[in-house]
Amino acid sequence: MIVSTRGRYALRVLTDIAEHASDARIPLKEVAERQEISQKYIEAIMTLLSKNGFVDAVQGKGGGYKLNRKPEEYKVGDILRLTEGTLAPVACLEKDAKSCPRKEHCRTVEMWTKLDALIEGYLDNVTLADLMKK
Repeated sequence: MIVSTRGRYALRVLTDIAEHASDARIPLKEVAERQEISQKYIEAIMTLLSKNGFVDAVQGKGGGYKLNRKPEEYKVGDILRLTEGTLAPVACLEKDAKSCPRKEHCRTVEMWTKLDALIEGYLDNVTLADLMKK
């Protein structure tokens, strides 16, 4: 599994919003400047995050973004599954993957399954609050 730019940037942007949280919404322009990411690219990420309930978004003057929950309630695994689609290390373990005709005789499927469980378990135990500490 290789985490794409979209997944990495989503984590950076959400952590930035968490670190700069206040009663006011945070303008995307400020986040883009701090993170040195194109505002246009962040907009696409924020649309995905907003549509899936990770952030509240308000357009126009006084608009911006705000987390919907406390940073400790955001699991990195959930964010990456949303942005990446899967965390599976091999295609045969992806959600809705076609059944592999070799699965019954595959000598590596158990290893991949255990690796998948380790990846998922680890990322589901890291939160935005943890990322803010580092």
